[in-house]
Amino acid sequence: MILAAGLGRRMGALTVSQPKPLLRVGGRPIIDWALDRLCDAGVRRAVINLHHEADLLQRHLARRTDPAMEFSDERDALLETGGGVAKALPLLGERPFFVINGDVLWFDDIGNSLHGLAARFHPGSMDALLLMQPTVRAIGYGGVGDYTMLPDGQLSRRSEMEVVPFIHTGIQILQPGLFKDCPTGPFSLNYIYDRAAERDRLFGMRHEGEWMELNRPEGLAAAERALRA
Repeated sequence: MILAAGLGRRMGALTVSQPKPLLRVGGRPIIDWALDRLCDAGVRRAVINLHHEADLLQRHLARRTDPAMEFSDERDALLETGGGVAKALPLLGERPFFVINGDVLWFDDIGNSLHGLAARFHPGSMDALLLMQPTVRAIGYGGVGDYTMLPDGQLSRRSEMEVVPFIHTGIQILQPGLFKDCPTGPFSLNYIYDRAAERDRLFGMRHEGEWMELNRPEGLAAAERALRA
């Protein structure tokens, strides 16, 4: 699933009349980079949620045939990241699935990161496996990190005043069972991560390569500079 329904308010005027996934970086809409990464990994079907300027996004995606796409329509009510995935569960099925934020761009140095996540994911011991980027190598990111990661990959969320070495890339594998008895309506995927962590079933895998956060104008500018380098 690609999360593409957000309002993109942090982009300011850039997203007043178009959805954030259609903003261009390196001459191409952000969402096309993500769809190409899915195709490179052999993923042949994607679910994409829609809300802000949904018609524009759907018309753009109609030009593509690979991967095959289905849409989870949130025009009536924006459900945030967790609620959006929960609504799409009937389209996603009963097996673990990838979820990718619609405002990230990544390049792999060693192997294919989606293949790596699939190989690392063990349903018997994991509910969620997140691709983690070292903050010092995160392009367009200026925060203090999200998690610490143990040698076995188990994740612990940073405390309020803590600075930690990894940021969640917005690329992950989730078990559908995580959403059992979840809140109705809008909620964040952070609720799901915390639920997995409480059971010691939240894990991460270090990303080897470049990752770019594209949720602010300065992130887009940093990504353009990196792509030209």
